[in-house]
Amino acid sequence: MDSSSSDDDVPLARFKKAAAKPDKAVSSAPAAAKKKTTAAKKRPNYKEDSEDDDDDEDYASSPAPPKKKKRSSSASASTAASTKKKKAATTTTKKSTKKTPVKKENGKKKAAPKKEVKGLKQLDKSERISHAMQAYLWWNADDPPKGQQWCKMEHAGVSFPEGYEPHGVKMRYDGKEVDLTPVEEEAATFFAAMDPDGMHLGNSKTAPIFKKNFFTDFKAILGKNHVIKDFKKCDFAPITAHLNEQKIVRKAITDAERKQNKNVKDTAMFKFGYALVDGHLEKVGNYNMEPPGAFRGRGEHPKMGKLKQRVDPEQVMLNLSECAAVPMCHVPGHAWGDIRHNPTVQWLCSWTENINGQSKYMQLAAQSSFKGKSDRSKYNKAARLCGNIDKIRKDYKKNLTSKSNETRQLATAMWVIDRLALRVGGEKDTEEEADTVGCCSLRVEHLKFDPNDEGGDSKEIELEFLGKDSMLFKQTIDFGSALYTENNGMGEQVYENFKRFCKKKKVTDDVFSDLTPTILNNHLKTIMDGLSAKVFRTYNASKTLQDELMKTEEAKGWKRLTAAEKVVEYNNANREVAILCNHQKTVSKAQEATLDTLGEKLETLKTQKKELKKILENMTNGKKKKIPLKKNIKEEQEKVAKALEKAKSMKEKAKTKEEKIAATEQDEKAKQMRKELGELKFTQNHLWEKEPSKDQVVKKIENWKEKIKKMELNIKHKDDNKEVALGTSKLNYMDPRISVAWCKRNDVPIEKVFSKTMRDKFNWAMAVPPEWLFNEEIAKQG
Repeated sequence: MDSSSSDDDVPLARFKKAAAKPDKAVSSAPAAAKKKTTAAKKRPNYKEDSEDDDDDEDYASSPAPPKKKKRSSSASASTAASTKKKKAATTTTKKSTKKTPVKKENGKKKAAPKKEVKGLKQLDKSERISHAMQAYLWWNADDPPKGQQWCKMEHAGVSFPEGYEPHGVKMRYDGKEVDLTPVEEEAATFFAAMDPDGMHLGNSKTAPIFKKNFFTDFKAILGKNHVIKDFKKCDFAPITAHLNEQKIVRKAITDAERKQNKNVKDTAMFKFGYALVDGHLEKVGNYNMEPPGAFRGRGEHPKMGKLKQRVDPEQVMLNLSECAAVPMCHVPGHAWGDIRHNPTVQWLCSWTENINGQSKYMQLAAQSSFKGKSDRSKYNKAARLCGNIDKIRKDYKKNLTSKSNETRQLATAMWVIDRLALRVGGEKDTEEEADTVGCCSLRVEHLKFDPNDEGGDSKEIELEFLGKDSMLFKQTIDFGSALYTENNGMGEQVYENFKRFCKKKKVTDDVFSDLTPTILNNHLKTIMDGLSAKVFRTYNASKTLQDELMKTEEAKGWKRLTAAEKVVEYNNANREVAILCNHQKTVSKAQEATLDTLGEKLETLKTQKKELKKILENMTNGKKKKIPLKKNIKEEQEKVAKALEKAKSMKEKAKTKEEKIAATEQDEKAKQMRKELGELKFTQNHLWEKEPSKDQVVKKIENWKEKIKKMELNIKHKDDNKEVALGTSKLNYMDPRISVAWCKRNDVPIEKVFSKTMRDKFNWAMAVPPEWLFNEEIAKQG
């Protein structure tokens, strides 16, 4: 072969032949500096690997095919990898079983540093698959035929949980131990596993509902003739104690056992976690079947405590293409319930759960092309409102004073959905579902006129109800404020309409008695094709984010802000959207503890800065005062290291339950010692091991100023957002292209705004230019 030929022209067989003879030295072009584009590149080994070597050698590199080259008399083989500063030189490659490249330095062989050997072979199997999947850009691919979601789809079905293994611990009834069958014991264990102080059993409103529903299903399992008749006489404490003991035992897991558990999970993921859709891999979202247990629900769900039954393969329906092989059912003695070939739907598996009788689905993951297409279409549809919103608002404002009560209610509901971002709401059977409320299902009891008893011309209404997921919506709206009246906002007219709709009604009556979600959405579709109340929420969230970000960029001194300070402003804008959409979260004890810890650290940093300034002042004034130095903590470090090593040794040697509990206790003790050592280090971080110079003190004071500033920003961010769920609006309501364009305009790394999960989910949005804007023009993209 001519020496000028490229590697792409080398026949595949030649690579296989080269890989088959590792003993033969293969030469390559000389190594060059990184800046040179002519440096020789390693080619992948095209020889097919066995399944046994899959995790280690799938992407291993082999030397490039030989090229003719002038050699010096002392050189006998190929060169090593290029380094940043080293000049081009020839080296000798000898037969070796080591994977680390070898170079010659001062006549001696020296292994190249591992940092230089970077590539796909350092990634694990799931990461390699993830990288490979990123090569598929669905937004550049052809769409399936109209009305179809896919043409070909193949998957492995759903993974079922292991069967129940009885523990043999007996519950008590009326003070006496009771024998239970494995099925009965499993049901009793579901209740024993509940936290007595948790949100279900620890709440005076929800606990009676939970206990009543559980005992009803428990008695159905026990049968009519069973000795257990009264829940108050049931004592699940022995089983609870056993479960708590098992938690401690599981903490004594060794590194080898942890790795083995990960391997088991990975095996299931590689088997069930991927689907082949139209020739490319897609990740499956929820491939693990829900295990049986006590249903918890959200808020005051009327069915909490009922027992979720184990789902068998016979209840599961698979959906795949006709040409695909039907996956094997891995549960012995069982078979799939049904096989469908329906390309018009996206789900892979379907079954019906027993609590609410609803259909459940196994679908592709959030970063899949299916979800990506749906998201892009959703945001583009919302962007169409930018060009239609004036027409829509003009329409409903005109009807706010209509003589027809139905028309007036429709216009008022549209105003509320547009300006207050309420969900549309709908009728619910409160015996089957939690009593959550939206705009159309507001009752008179949810409105409180003049809540502050101001009298006179007060136009305030307090809205209080449980929204989606039983999250409390409680806001006092001043319909007479400039926010709702300027630019013909007609807030005062909306207030008068509410008074009219509530007049002479019972507290349980609907405010919008002549309106249903169907009537509202049908009307919206006559104004704009595809328009619904949800589109309003998406539009308002995206528009609010963009407007808030624009305000910050126009502020004085914006360009002088650091990336961290800009992110704080982004989070402030995000918080405005979350408040608008009522995206709340409950503050956990862990969050409160974290804030307290950060506050204490901040005070320590400030005290340390004062000490540093005092040291500098003494040095400047020539006062010969002894400068405090760091205490030697080597002895404490050795103690911690020994304690951690002892815990590790105890875990590895532990065989019995008692030994594992002892190992866990030692591990927790060692971790506490490590924590205390970290706190000790933190308290003297500002000091030196030997007496510093004046310049060193000045430099450290500047460093401490930056540390304090950074921590203050961190605390403010955590405190401001502890009750607000920023992620919900970011994932579901704010067009991601607004955030990507903002990051590019302001030199803020996208990872500071989007987590890896979000970056994978919104990969289709990453290529927008810095000047991209959310407006009606993007709606033309489909």
